[in-house]
Amino acid sequence: MSIVELTKESFQEAITPDGTLIVDFWAPWCGPCRGFAPVFEQAATEHTDVTFAKVNTDVEQELAGALGIRSIPTLMVFREKVLLFSQPGALSGGQLNELLAKIKEVDMEKVHQEIAAAQDSQNA
Repeated sequence: MSIVELTKESFQEAITPDGTLIVDFWAPWCGPCRGFAPVFEQAATEHTDVTFAKVNTDVEQELAGALGIRSIPTLMVFREKVLLFSQPGALSGGQLNELLAKIKEVDMEKVHQEIAAAQDSQNA
């Protein structure tokens, strides 16, 4: 699967209600980002059921700022429109595969119920 370049215009539509999206926030001058790129690309070929995307923080400063990106690389993983993981730092191939396996195991029905319950208690 190819890796999608996201912009502030395309970011929201990339977070789909029925899929998993992993986003790598990076910059061309960032050494750890360049080191992580082949790991991210390899994972994209192995996990074809996941959408892999990159955001160049030099170009998309407004988007990075809105999402609170303070250091790069930063990974964010969304599943069914819910942010399940956000962490700065490069991962090894094994760590990335382990993360994706754990994300796939999450009971999203339970997550959506917990979100709804939290929203209900805030509105009460």
